[in-house]
Amino acid sequence: LFNKLNLPPQRKTKTGFSTDVDVLTVLARLHPLPKILLEHRLLSKLTSTYVDQLPALVNPKTGRIHTSYNQAVTATGRLSSSDPNLQNIPIRSEEGRRIREAFTAPKGFKLVSVDYSQIELRLLAAFSKDPQLLAAFGAGEDIHRMTAVRVFGKKEKEVTDELRSMAKTINFGILYGQSPFGLSQMLEIPQGEAKRLIDQFYSEFPSVLSYKEKILKEARKNGEVRTWQGRRRLVPEINSKNNALRQNAERTAFNTVFQGSAADLIKVAMIRIDKKLSEAKMILQVHDELIFEVPEKKVDEVSKVVRHEMEKAIPCEVPLKVDIGVGENWADAH
Repeated sequence: LFNKLNLPPQRKTKTGFSTDVDVLTVLARLHPLPKILLEHRLLSKLTSTYVDQLPALVNPKTGRIHTSYNQAVTATGRLSSSDPNLQNIPIRSEEGRRIREAFTAPKGFKLVSVDYSQIELRLLAAFSKDPQLLAAFGAGEDIHRMTAVRVFGKKEKEVTDELRSMAKTINFGILYGQSPFGLSQMLEIPQGEAKRLIDQFYSEFPSVLSYKEKILKEARKNGEVRTWQGRRRLVPEINSKNNALRQNAERTAFNTVFQGSAADLIKVAMIRIDKKLSEAKMILQVHDELIFEVPEKKVDEVSKVVRHEMEKAIPCEVPLKVDIGVGENWADAH
């Protein structure tokens, strides 16, 4: 890559120039080979992690794969899955979808996938009480399109798919406390332009900025942040004199409020749903998504119960919404 093709090195490691995903993604814009390497890595990972492993993990008694859920592993409070990890099978790539197709419902049953819609952004609106975000979610508006209108100074009809996609990246970048450098990498724009977009977001939604400052102030004072239901996460490095450590702790503190609160929400919903369902089984949890195995004749009835329990699990100023999919296999249900 660097000696024969003379592609520009991006970052050095102890053993030479880095060829990690970020580097190859940048180089793929300059030459076709890095793109092929990225595809090869994806296929190799899918093959070794799933295609080769999963068939060997089928339980001979049940004919099923059984994952283990860990209650106290992730710092944000989300459940994690292991042996095998069924929470990180990719969904965006066609290859990942094909692996999900292998997870099928038994005869006479369907898989029903119920997924919280934009849950962390809804919590951002509820917690910050930003009037524009509250109004947009209350009216069922497309939140990414609204952000594009405000941040890029466009009329609604002028917002292209590309601008909406950029606005989506900005929305989630704000949630994750992304720096101008981080956003510039994601959007492939100059750092100065990324900073301008972040500043513009905060000027359009000032309550979000004041809420963020409140969270960080409390974190600096107490050395911790708390989720919606009062779970604590310690952030001792929030007062570090080391700039990088402090900034990372600030990002962690702000994002934990939303990711941790989303984890609170789905756990409450899971407990409530479990009490209501008798014939259907809750078989998988993937962060903001629950997957059920439901008798074909009960799909509408079960979907109605699950929707109600998930959308009303915890009282919230912003309407919580779920998307429901039904299929013979996991890919079709998504």
